Amino acid sequence: MDKLAPAHLEFAPDGTPFSAAYGDVYHSAHGGPAQARHVFLAGNDLPTRWHDRQRFVILETGFGLGLNFLATWQAWRDDPRRCRRLHFVSIEKHPFTASDLAVAQRAWPEFAALAELLQQRWPPLTPGMHRLYFADDQLTLTLLFGDAATRLGDIDVSVDAFYLDGFSPAKNPELWTPSLCRGLARMAAPGATLATWSVAGELRAALEAAEFDLEKRPGFAGKRQMLAGRFRSRRPERRPLPAERQAIVIGAGIAGSTAAHRLAAAGWQVTVLEQAAGPGYGASSNLAGMLRPLPSADDNRLSRLTRAGFLATRALLETLPAARWSPCGVLHLAREAEHEAQQRRTVEQLGLPPELLQYLDRDAASQCLGQPVKNGGWWFPSAGWVQPPSVCRAALAAFPERIDCRFSTPVAHLEADAGGWRVLAADGRLLAAAPVLIMASGAAAPGFAQFAWLPQRVARGQVSHLPASATPALDTVLFQIGYAMPEVDGVRLIGASFSYEDEEAGERLADHADNLARLRLLGFAAGIDPATLSGRVGFRPMSPDRLPIVGPMPLADAAANRRLRNLPTVPGLWCVQGFGARGIVWSALMADLLVSRLEGEPLPLERDLADAVSPGRFLIRHSR
Repeated sequence: MDKLAPAHLEFAPDGTPFSAAYGDVYHSAHGGPAQARHVFLAGNDLPTRWHDRQRFVILETGFGLGLNFLATWQAWRDDPRRCRRLHFVSIEKHPFTASDLAVAQRAWPEFAALAELLQQRWPPLTPGMHRLYFADDQLTLTLLFGDAATRLGDIDVSVDAFYLDGFSPAKNPELWTPSLCRGLARMAAPGATLATWSVAGELRAALEAAEFDLEKRPGFAGKRQMLAGRFRSRRPERRPLPAERQAIVIGAGIAGSTAAHRLAAAGWQVTVLEQAAGPGYGASSNLAGMLRPLPSADDNRLSRLTRAGFLATRALLETLPAARWSPCGVLHLAREAEHEAQQRRTVEQLGLPPELLQYLDRDAASQCLGQPVKNGGWWFPSAGWVQPPSVCRAALAAFPERIDCRFSTPVAHLEADAGGWRVLAADGRLLAAAPVLIMASGAAAPGFAQFAWLPQRVARGQVSHLPASATPALDTVLFQIGYAMPEVDGVRLIGASFSYEDEEAGERLADHADNLARLRLLGFAAGIDPATLSGRVGFRPMSPDRLPIVGPMPLADAAANRRLRNLPTVPGLWCVQGFGARGIVWSALMADLLVSRLEGEPLPLERDLADAVSPGRFLIRHSR
């Protein structure tokens, strides 16, 4: 992983924001907002082109100070014929901090209210994708922090309008290459347009070779000309809109509840079927669970996914006032000296913002915990604990007019028909019908014929409930080999045991003793008799690679195909499965991925990460 190098806010003598690294300004000295409107909106014939459309997608090759985004947001907000959903995707190699954005954006008082919302939701400066929602989720900003020259292919999107706005070709030639222009063409939707202030001959030649018809138009202020273009290819739309926005979700755990929530936010009518008497009764029924990313020195896929998932879940929780959670911090102590050295190296190599990840030595960790420890470790200041059932309830209640929850409703059979899918009870009674069916029933999914081939195993886990008064005070989540939570409703939760091929539903004394033994390494649970404890047993669905299983269901007999994107899929059949012990971390991000695929919208993850969680990955591996 390449560490992000944040931008530094500097100004030219005339007060225009300036980059010393590139020797160029961020916008025209004659007025940034006016330049954004003249070059990028008018250059793409906006707002006319998004009028009365269901969806419109813009991609920008340099977010900078957010000027073009704010100008576009304002134009969209003020347009009575605006598209139903606007997606703005932008790449930035050197992002600014939120505080620098706040300083720079004061120069545009006409955007003050919008800029404040952007600053409030601005993500920590970590590599990869970040998704921000505005205007009741009808405006989506997807940021990719990384180098457009090398990361453009990571974006899975069909683009209606391109804003080519990097530093000048003379100052930043990597952002204007023939290779990048070909990458734009691969993303272009039918009739896609582009606009840029640059009319450099090499750029024009590269864009023309990439199938863009170009015209020079009058430039802004002192610049004589600018460039506008239109994609000439007549290939069909690769991301068609759904014909109907109706879906059935089977399961009201954290996977199904967040999926239903995101579907409803996108305008879908959702029927949720759950065999239990309420949401969050199965693997999602713990009193509390840990929310934190899982770093690695090489920033592998699990590390990138848990980081993205952590940030997405944090963002979701901020919108659900009834969800119970606490950003109390998570302290992950090293097991021994070698492990501690590894943790320290990981922090140094990743270079993540300190609000996300720090290394604490033994003395600092002892001070953080309030008692002596033998080793230092990772400190996640913005992590904490979450109560999953409360998230399930809050997510399902957020859109009562669009989510129909039916509890105490066991599902026995699934049938495909001409209209999509029919869900039946054991006596053959029709429970629900819709064009789209989403399986989110966790450990129960392989019991349905359509999902029986998924290589999902079930892991038994048991947590223990300690009276909070039986242990020292704990203000943060503590993890080493086992974990301990701060007091929740007079109880301190610790855990958790883990075993495969184990169907024992009752609590076991041996597992309570095992949970205590992990904490005794810290001297935290000395003197507690495991026979006095109660707890809870859950069964968690695990994939072989410990990653979620999210996406359209491929035909099970398609194993001879060697390319994931060529796998034929079962019409209307989707799944959100395999969350294992990380349901809290995965839930919001995977719901977003699911709905983005259903809607044909820009994905919230890089291509390789979206492929890494696809159900079809198991068939591709088998064929190899």
